[in-house]
Amino acid sequence: MKEKVILAYSGGLDTTAIIPWLKENYDYEVICCCIDCGQESELDGLEERAKLSGASKLYIEDVTDEFCDEYIMPCVKGYAVYENKYLLGTSMARPVIAKRLVEIARKEGAAAICHGATGKGNDQIRFELGIKALAPDLKIIAAWRDEKWTMDSRESEIAYCEAHGIHLPFSADNSYSRDRNLWHISHEGLELEDPASEPNYDHLLVLGVSPEKAPDEGEYVTMTFEAGVPKSVNGKEMKVSDIIRTLNKLGGKHGIGIVDIVENRVVGMKSRGVYETPGGTILMEAHQQLEELILDRDTYAVKKDLGNKLAQIVYEGKWFSPLREAVCAFIDSTQQYVTGEVKFKLYKGNIIKAGTTSPYSLYNEDIASFTTGDLYDHKDASGFINLFGLSTKVRAMKMASVNKEK
Repeated sequence: MKEKVILAYSGGLDTTAIIPWLKENYDYEVICCCIDCGQESELDGLEERAKLSGASKLYIEDVTDEFCDEYIMPCVKGYAVYENKYLLGTSMARPVIAKRLVEIARKEGAAAICHGATGKGNDQIRFELGIKALAPDLKIIAAWRDEKWTMDSRESEIAYCEAHGIHLPFSADNSYSRDRNLWHISHEGLELEDPASEPNYDHLLVLGVSPEKAPDEGEYVTMTFEAGVPKSVNGKEMKVSDIIRTLNKLGGKHGIGIVDIVENRVVGMKSRGVYETPGGTILMEAHQQLEELILDRDTYAVKKDLGNKLAQIVYEGKWFSPLREAVCAFIDSTQQYVTGEVKFKLYKGNIIKAGTTSPYSLYNEDIASFTTGDLYDHKDASGFINLFGLSTKVRAMKMASVNKEK
């Protein structure tokens, strides 16, 4: 019997061309695995396409709820944002995909896992670190880095497929390179390759509209959270995946969550892309608004630092690591009392606060108001400032003494 290889399969041109390439160069039995993270891509016909291309079997695995509950929510709770803008849509999905690929490989008794990520991007790192962490014994085949891979364009891939009797409706026309799941959609290529060029939003956007084309009337939205997890939108309780779907529609309608960024890839190069994350942007902001009321200053400060660390960990593909687990353990400990209701208005790309309440709010109106009360006496600030500023004053006195002696 031939050895088996599990191919991370999307049904696109790259992974379709890889099927006959694997059979020709490695003599494997190719088993395709399409991991559905809520990308809403057309799955009908994939099995026929995979088998027509030479695969013996196709798995279509829906991991959307697992993706939301076990990968998205830890990043929401931690406010993990890479380089101040990127909400990690692609980065968060790769470990759950790697995990399911390994599970299918074990089920099928496969000897290897193959992916179609290029040698320039981050995804090769994320897929391979995930596989190595979960199944260090499995061989990994990165087609685009393999010395036997000679295709370097869509035209050459189409020609290769046709030479192997695979005639599929792919074209060589130029288009954006996109990655989509329930959390976001990314866009690279075309005019975005030049940072001096303005994005053609009329041509580019998929999940919503630009702020200029959003409605002239704002829309109020109310969300509730329990222990850091969203529970309802506008009074309707839903699971996390449905909350994100609902927020995607609301955010897309009002031009929320469009980010144009030049980011630093793990491999060292800079890359320019546009991300649409309408629902994710709303969810992250609503969670932040609630945390402002609840977390004490010291915890909030440390959590901010660890949120940045978590973003780096996830971006670099180190999800299955002791460090990620430790950081998330701290973050989870901060979420015990992140419960309450957040109200805001969506208007032309903006999320505008409209009121936040929590039974665990540390905001005390008696203390915060300008009126002197029993809990806070304005005169108490004098002694505090004297002690708090003592080192500043001592240094200033010393410098004045030194300068006087000169």
